[in-house]
Amino acid sequence: MSAKYYMIAVTLMKTNVAVVIPNWNGIEEIGACLDSLRQQSQPVHIIVVENGSVDGSYEFITTKYPEAEVLQQTHNLGFAGGVNVGIRQSMADGYKYVALLNNDAVAHKDWAKHLVATMEAHPEVGIATCKLLGADKSYIDSTGDTYTTWGLPYPRGRGDKHVDAYDQELDIFGASGGASIYRSKTLEQIGLFDEDFFAYYEDVDISFRAQWAGWKVRFVPQAEAYHQISVTSNRIKGFTTYQTFKNYPLLFWKNVPRSMMPGMFVRFKLAYLSIYVSSIVHGRGWPATKGFLSMLRLFPKKLRERKRIQATRKVSDSYISSILTHDLPPNAAQLRRLRSLLTLGRR
Repeated sequence: MSAKYYMIAVTLMKTNVAVVIPNWNGIEEIGACLDSLRQQSQPVHIIVVENGSVDGSYEFITTKYPEAEVLQQTHNLGFAGGVNVGIRQSMADGYKYVALLNNDAVAHKDWAKHLVATMEAHPEVGIATCKLLGADKSYIDSTGDTYTTWGLPYPRGRGDKHVDAYDQELDIFGASGGASIYRSKTLEQIGLFDEDFFAYYEDVDISFRAQWAGWKVRFVPQAEAYHQISVTSNRIKGFTTYQTFKNYPLLFWKNVPRSMMPGMFVRFKLAYLSIYVSSIVHGRGWPATKGFLSMLRLFPKKLRERKRIQATRKVSDSYISSILTHDLPPNAAQLRRLRSLLTLGRR
């Protein structure tokens, strides 16, 4: 659909959905993303947060996609800061729903339609997420987020080639920020993405906060999108390691139920130390150490935020426990071996 006819369609069919796409030097990927939004069966308002790119992205988007609202930033605000700019704009403009889509993802033409239908049918749902496949559609990237009793989050189903095994719509723990929809009313209540996370696990944090506030998170398998994993983060050496070591503890201390902390902290400390040693062995010790030091600086602030979350909580510790995964992530082979050795040592 051309830009001219897309704008006519959006005018004739009132939309209550804004889709926010953060973009940083994504000129090679964002065209396919925006093309897929032009073709949505549910008209959407497109907001691109131009996150300080220097590759000509701004000129490309404004020339080729004049229907998109482009919010140009002077520097890279990260995923959390970038999407917050777009979310604030969409909420100020009165959109009922705000969807997020990575600039390196492509949405099926009925992606928005299915997500909106679920939100309309389930007023208790504050966040809904889709079946996010790899770019070639042969394996699962994410069917939502899971948080374990080891303090480690992971994408539900990642790497599974049995893509049809995830065809049941159901309530889950969390939603991937790469291709999900958020009720504006929910965000007004719990706040936006935590910009201290910058990138990685800010979507787990906001899902945790939504759960504490009594909202449900739902997986909608009929909605599909296709993702080139880690295209943006791979452009910066050590970026993922740094963000992981900074954000894992922030997520833990900010959100884990008090009654679960003693046992979870022992497991989390073991996992964190194990991953740190592995990072050193693989030449990533410095970004891991910098991440840890950044976490220490932010630690007091997260404890204050935890107090606010707990003061307004609507659910019990036992409910939160029931939606966590009481095991290690499936891909934590090294930690599983370590757990086995420690278990044998206690016999």
